[in-house]
Amino acid sequence: MQTKFKSSKSTQNQPVYDVIISGAGPVGLFLACELALAKCSVLILEKADNPHSPLKQLPFGIRGLSTPTIEALDRRGLLQELEIHKRVKNPHAIPASGPSPQPERQVGHFAGISFYPGKIDASRWSNRLTSSTETHLLSEMEELETIFARRAATLGVEINYGTAITGFHQTADGVTVQCAEHSFESKWLVGCDGSRSIVRKAGGFEFAGTEPEFTGYSVQADIINPEKLKPGRNMTATGMYLQSQPGYLVIQDFDGGAFHGTGQPVTLEHIQQVLRRISGTDVTLATLHIATTWTDRARQATTYCNGRVLLAGDAAHIHSPLGGQGLNLGLGDAMNLGWKLAATIHSNAPEGLLDSYYAERHPIGTKVLDWSRAQVAIMKPDPHARALNAIFRDLMDTRDVTTYIAGRVWGVDTHYDLGGEHPLIGYYVPNFEFDDGVKIGELMRDGRGLVIDFDTNHSLKTWAGQHRDRVNYVSGRAKDRLGLNAALVRPDGIIAWASDGKPDYSEFQSSVERWFASNSGIIHSNS
Repeated sequence: MQTKFKSSKSTQNQPVYDVIISGAGPVGLFLACELALAKCSVLILEKADNPHSPLKQLPFGIRGLSTPTIEALDRRGLLQELEIHKRVKNPHAIPASGPSPQPERQVGHFAGISFYPGKIDASRWSNRLTSSTETHLLSEMEELETIFARRAATLGVEINYGTAITGFHQTADGVTVQCAEHSFESKWLVGCDGSRSIVRKAGGFEFAGTEPEFTGYSVQADIINPEKLKPGRNMTATGMYLQSQPGYLVIQDFDGGAFHGTGQPVTLEHIQQVLRRISGTDVTLATLHIATTWTDRARQATTYCNGRVLLAGDAAHIHSPLGGQGLNLGLGDAMNLGWKLAATIHSNAPEGLLDSYYAERHPIGTKVLDWSRAQVAIMKPDPHARALNAIFRDLMDTRDVTTYIAGRVWGVDTHYDLGGEHPLIGYYVPNFEFDDGVKIGELMRDGRGLVIDFDTNHSLKTWAGQHRDRVNYVSGRAKDRLGLNAALVRPDGIIAWASDGKPDYSEFQSSVERWFASNSGIIHSNS
């Protein structure tokens, strides 16, 4: 999609930021940290006056962090700041049936069908090492935003709360962003402003997809007779309800998203009526504290870039929160986009580097949307869906299927098709641990790429030494190197080149030119 650029004049004495980000949610904040780490000036504009919200706190704000997210936090030195997972068990976890005094607890679900750690064969994830981070952890929106905002402030990011974007126009050189009576200038604008993104709408992005099957409700209420509701997740003849903790409810009403679409306020009377119908009980609510609605509408922008305007997170794709993959998908966008946009801003990006953001992330988003649609398809309260649901329950009682489902939910096998013959290319770098105890995650805290050289190839060491501004170099013995001799790792942790034997320096050079810069110097095998 081509943009018709408009001419504009800069406001005197107003800074021109490298990037303005719309939205101070986890995706916007994490992207700001990535850009600022790469020495870009960043301004975040957030329409909310107060970043704190009850819906971001436990249990509504609970989120399962996937393997790529956990590894990304580790590579940026943020993982150790997470605390909630150390003291809070999954509030949606349901004990497995059986006589065991300490029943196994679910670690995830597919379409409401729980899976348990005892059925997962982690040995099939060949790139996982004993030194790898966890495959999944719990956090909450409030915790993540606090950690990211603190890091952003340390890196010099400016955050303006209570400043809603009302529009913008772009030229060939930059973007002017309007916020009521104020305007701001930047070289680039990124919409991280959620499913109703103003940036996406004002930027003319097409948002293609499917309409919802249900209205979902997240509710905190005082219940007069809570014993009438079964704990855990309950599929009924008319929908689904989940009671994670007393008074905390999630409800799915398969009304085609009709109520959510009305925009009407959620009243106690309405929630009670829906809950009674879904649960088949005469449960009575006394007080309604929190209530919000959501749907399984699944849409995705057909492009993530229009001129100097980009999209990330829910602004680029929305889907049902089933499986909790939305946050992880958005943080993956930020990790992928940050270093590429920074290189573009600093004029040292290879041709097509920024285009690879859409090329790599759009297919990942498409898979997640389809994953969400598949779950909804077997949760519907009709005979066909019930039949499929029963089959999936049988399948998920097997080790093979549970391992596959867990791998998808946790993103263990996330892969970009970068070409190349080595089986590690396109995957996140394993967290190799060297004999001195240092792990790969610790070597990527500064946001640069990394040359891993287990056998101390002189040519690789020399080249890396000449390009310390873009890559770090590490050599030495590792406890388990998976047969690897050397590898080139992008700033987002993706392996761009790898070799098990003597390095093919022409392939290495091609990878350098593709991901770092065409003027990165020539490497010679006899250097």
